[in-house]
Amino acid sequence: MAFLTEARITELEEIARQLRVDSLKLIARRGAGHPGGALSAAEIMAVLYFHTLRLDPAEPAWEGRDRFILSKGHASALLYAALSRRGFFPPQELENWGEVECPHQGHPDRLKTPGVDMTSGLLGHGVAVGAGLALAARLKGATYRTYVLLGDGESQGGIVWEGAMTAAKYRLSNLTAILDANDVQLDGPVHAIMPLEPLADKWTAWGWRVVEVDGHSVRQVAEALALSGSVHDRPTLVLARTTKGRGVSFMENQAAWHGIAPNADELAQALEELGEVRHG
Repeated sequence: MAFLTEARITELEEIARQLRVDSLKLIARRGAGHPGGALSAAEIMAVLYFHTLRLDPAEPAWEGRDRFILSKGHASALLYAALSRRGFFPPQELENWGEVECPHQGHPDRLKTPGVDMTSGLLGHGVAVGAGLALAARLKGATYRTYVLLGDGESQGGIVWEGAMTAAKYRLSNLTAILDANDVQLDGPVHAIMPLEPLADKWTAWGWRVVEVDGHSVRQVAEALALSGSVHDRPTLVLARTTKGRGVSFMENQAAWHGIAPNADELAQALEELGEVRHG
């Protein structure tokens, strides 16, 4: 397991901050999007795209790349921010994101955006598709790994558990799922609408190795993802406990901010709270 220096941790934390700022600016400019779930997963995406994933932005279709699926496709602003900062396309391409003529749609499209491995938006399919990619890698003798980021709200759908069951059956140790457990969905708290706990026990019962972490600790997320690479007899779930709308006081734990864009005043306050005034 690679040791993370304090300097590297600080770097990843700053990248997470930048991804939050980028995501909110994108959503505000478009006047539509899903800020809550983008903010909750910023550290996870920072670690994935700037520490863990084997990628080549100059060759997005490189066969040896790791695969990543954003199953919670409504958090596309965060994915586009990460892809742009990683060098897959210039940020100017996002000026009209979500519009028909733009390759970067409201939900990711693998046929249009370089670096996207699965078209998503219809919730719940990421784990099942990830299992297919992981099984394909085994059959081809390929060494790439597959990572899936899903939400707890979408985990109320049965297809998530069918995918989990399939991955466990084939002991797909080259598959890692990260569950962004922020306990808030479109209409309110996940635990009130359709309770999912005990999540760790359920995924363990399905045959997965479960590692529970603070999803806002880049060290814990990075170490959990590294640990998943040393598990050889089953898939791994990283159960990341997060806060919906993390970093913006009036968005945190508020279902109302699941899918609306901030106005100019709200954006200004959010950027100030995220330290954008200090950083420029």
